[in-house]
Parts: sequence; C-alpha cells; structure tokens
Amino acid sequence: MRSNKRYTNTTFTKRVDHEEGLRPMRHALEPLVCKGRGTFYLHQHWTNARDVPRKKRPSLGLAFPTLCPACRQQREALPRGFVHLDGTFLSLHREEIERLLSNAANRATENNPLARILGWERSGIRQITVKTTTEHLAQRLGHELQ
Repeated sequence: MRSNKRYTNTTFTKRVDHEEGLRPMRHALEPLVCKGRGTFYLHQHWTNARDVPRKKRPSLGLAFPTLCPACRQQREALPRGFVHLDGTFLSLHREEIERLLSNAANRATENNPLARILGWERSGIRQITVKTTTEHLAQRLGHELQ
C-alpha cells in the first residue's frame, strides 16, 4: 500500500546534539576567552592559549570573557559520556587505573580543550563511574584501559 507522505533525508538522520541550548545555532563573534580555563575561541574553534598563532596574540587582549561549552556543562552538571568500571581487578589497582584515566584525559585536552573529565563517582571500593564532557573522550578512555 502506497502512502502520500514525502520523506526527506532529515527524517532518517540521527541528530546527536539536538537538545536545545547545548550547541549555539550561530558562531560567536571572535575572539572570546573562557573565564574558567583560559581557552580562546578563534576561527570558530576553541583552542588552548599556547596554540594561538603569534600574529593573533595582540588581538587576544580585546577578547570578550565568556564560558566555553565545557565549563557550561560542568556548571550545569550535564555529562555527555560515561565510563563505568567495576570488579576485583579495579579494587586491586584502583590508584593506577585512576592515574591512567586522568593522564589520558589530559592528553586529550591538549588536542581538544573541550574534552574534560567532569567528575568521578566512587561507589565503594569496587566501582568507579567517570563522567566526561564528550562521548569521544569516554571512548578514548575505554580504549586506553583496554
């Protein structure tokens, strides 16, 4: 049986960041500086201060202070990724695993300043849940553990 409905490509497209208020519709005026971490918004990307080209550094004094999306997520407690760990191996090597995860997150932050660990939930000795700002960071932490 045929239908008169017209389907478009957007009907079947997965929209990951569809929730309202998480991603701005238009890019902001540049340059911006994050009040929380000191990252800069240049060329429609958030970058670390040391990655800003020397030619652009004089204009950073005129940067408008704001909060980057990761700081906003941290303030509103809206994690995007989770890594849940449990078991006896975790209880035996807890400090080593936590150090491994935090070092991997620090390396990821060098490439993407918006990828951060938002918090650690420790449920007893045998369980840890790590909350991250992006799903990709959670996947990266999982691969690092593997």
